[in-house]
Amino acid sequence: MQANIKTVSFLGIKTIEINVQVQILNGLPSFTIVGLPDKAVAESRERIRAALFAMGIALPAQRITVNLAPADVQKEGTHYDLPIALAVLAAMEILSPEDIANCVAIGELSLNGDITSVVGVLSAAVFAKKNNHTLICPNVCAQEAVWSGEGGILAPTSLVNLINHFKGTQILPKITIDYTKAHAYRNNFGCFSEVKGQLVAKRALEVAAAGGHNVIMLGAPGVGKSLLASRVPGILPPMTSEESLEVTMIHSLAGRINSAGLIIDRPYRAPHHSASLPALVGGGINAKPGEISLAHRGVLFLDELPEFSRSSLEALRQPLETGNITISRANNHVTYPARIQLIAAMNPCRCGHLGHPGHECSQAPKCGKDYLNKISGPLLDRIDIFLDIPDVTVADFESEKSEQSETIKQRVTAAREIQLQRYKSKLIHTNAEAQGEELESLVDSKAKQLLYDCVDKGHISARGYYRIIKLARTLADLESNDTITVNHVSEAIAYRHTGR
Repeated sequence: MQANIKTVSFLGIKTIEINVQVQILNGLPSFTIVGLPDKAVAESRERIRAALFAMGIALPAQRITVNLAPADVQKEGTHYDLPIALAVLAAMEILSPEDIANCVAIGELSLNGDITSVVGVLSAAVFAKKNNHTLICPNVCAQEAVWSGEGGILAPTSLVNLINHFKGTQILPKITIDYTKAHAYRNNFGCFSEVKGQLVAKRALEVAAAGGHNVIMLGAPGVGKSLLASRVPGILPPMTSEESLEVTMIHSLAGRINSAGLIIDRPYRAPHHSASLPALVGGGINAKPGEISLAHRGVLFLDELPEFSRSSLEALRQPLETGNITISRANNHVTYPARIQLIAAMNPCRCGHLGHPGHECSQAPKCGKDYLNKISGPLLDRIDIFLDIPDVTVADFESEKSEQSETIKQRVTAAREIQLQRYKSKLIHTNAEAQGEELESLVDSKAKQLLYDCVDKGHISARGYYRIIKLARTLADLESNDTITVNHVSEAIAYRHTGR
């Protein structure tokens, strides 16, 4: 007796098809799983055996062989329980092989036969939809799967429900989108009007948000660096449907959406400086995404930047340049999207009072240089905006509230829409992602001459040269100007050199 069903294996947010092939032959009783299974997959035998026993079904006293093909792909996780169980039931002729022939199954079995949640359901749903297959997934993950498109989804609560559905004694309900279960990050963040003073910083962060540019803020403790960074998500435009799907798939693989629906607002991740390299970059046994990938299409805020380990900071180079990050382990080589907007904050020295007479430590000013030297030149070269954050004065506390985040957001959204139209044929979304050479022709002659002079005198690298052009392009977009003028280039140069 033989039976087949399809499931998936995860390579980042991509999925590859795995064929679960079950063969039951005469011989000594055994239950063998082959095809590079890890410990969790090998333990599926006992979970399946217990689940079937709870339903009153005993495995035959024959040799059961389960092959997970292709055999050269490492199989990890508990989501293979359900497809293996269905293939075994079909091989035992309890289910018809035709019922499961065009299905992709994913789910973990409990010992009583319930189907429990697993990670990566949205990725599996997208794969099934693309290949015109029916997806069978846990009921608790249904609202995650349905965002791939309504129809073609079976979401039973238990193995009994699924068997009854195939036998026609029970009909599983159709899964529809519950829009009340969409994730929203922005509700926890305040408004820019609550930040006292810091008008230059607010303008710079508006520019950064409009073009997806990276920012470093330098200032004494308590001047509002973290407060400013936390307000940035409130001025970012909503994600497109494609971006939402991509972000949700990453969070689904990381097991961080608790079986809820689509993520509709841009992520904001702020890991502590004690975070390890795998926590930031991603890794572990199953090569799960880290904080860099979880911030994809959103903001990654690193407070106390020099306090992060040197290896963690250097790991930022690849995603800041390419928009993805590759995790290489002995058994895994996985690439995750990581198109982030980096916002970092730091003190001028370890004590934080460099430049304040009477408050400086005994090591000043050497302590300041040593502190800043923890950040390498190649990483700094990938930063577009450097901000000196001044102390807040009494006059700032007495001043009226500044612009609301919603007003700033309207300008940012308008600038982002211009960029979407400009790059729609290139599948990129912001000026920060564009190739600088493409924008060079938009710089007028006077602005280009100013840029050449600064490159020669300021020893700006080729990367820095094109980053200035991209930043100037964002400034022009905020003014709905087709040409990059002297004013745009001079402001972009001022942002790039402030605080260095």
